[in-house]
Amino acid sequence: MKFKKILMIEYSKGDLGTKQEKRLSKLGQEIIMLSKDNKDISRHLSTSDSLLVKLGASVDKSMIDKAPNLKYIGILGTGYGRIDTEYAAKIKITVCNIAGYSTEGVAELAFGLLIENIRELERAKVQARKGDYSEASFQGFELKNKKFGIIGLGRIGGRIAEIAKNGFGADVSYWSKNRKKEYEKKGIGYKTIEALVGESDFLSLNLAFTSQTKHFLNKQKISQIKSGAVIINLAPMELVDISALIDRLKKRDITFILDHSDELLEEDARNLSQYKNCVMYPPIGYITREATQAKLSMFVDNLENFLKGKPTNKVN
Repeated sequence: MKFKKILMIEYSKGDLGTKQEKRLSKLGQEIIMLSKDNKDISRHLSTSDSLLVKLGASVDKSMIDKAPNLKYIGILGTGYGRIDTEYAAKIKITVCNIAGYSTEGVAELAFGLLIENIRELERAKVQARKGDYSEASFQGFELKNKKFGIIGLGRIGGRIAEIAKNGFGADVSYWSKNRKKEYEKKGIGYKTIEALVGESDFLSLNLAFTSQTKHFLNKQKISQIKSGAVIINLAPMELVDISALIDRLKKRDITFILDHSDELLEEDARNLSQYKNCVMYPPIGYITREATQAKLSMFVDNLENFLKGKPTNKVN
């Protein structure tokens, strides 16, 4: 069984690599690649039964309505908050993402960025390159025994919790939509979200972005964050009320670290970059050789499994 037409938006030949593109070529009678601004998108949508988009793409009701034959929407990434999954489900369109491919890469990066910050590694490197090898002005602090809060104990949040507790000896607690008894048995305690943000020395935000989690870290929660805390968000910044975050950054009593700076509105990025206690990175959490190969393979796996009647990574 094959799709009649697979429409790929914002893809170019070579994006999936030779191996996965060869697999993909066997799954559709016709495969079309277009930029998101191409004037022929509507025409091709009208005859497509599969739509493939990249992370961050928007697929709303009006776009779905232009594709009466659509059966499948696939996203090359984990976050699907900009896809109208509820409407897609109502008209029996399957939406699949890619989950779990970058768990290790993102979790490991989280601690790399935290240590870089709390041990002032960037300043140390700059100083040493100038020939100044004095340690007199440095005063770092350790993760051991610090209160480490995890917001969202999914795959990545769970792995960060394990590393924080078992690797660094931190006092780890979590809040998640659903209690995770298997983690509680390992000594990772549950707290209300209010207690977690108010007591943690470190906070890791690990929620998926959906309509329900937009601005989860709102003005009230941001105001409750413990003075001196370091917050790391390697998830979409739509989870955070930017205006409220800026108001708190102005007080200079917290540090906020993020890696989804590419998805920020230009004005928000410009405003956040003014604060030294807001540390911004490109979205490099999932960029490892291992994660990239797993991601591309899983993307095509999802298509194959859907055609076999056994969809994987279905989010609706």
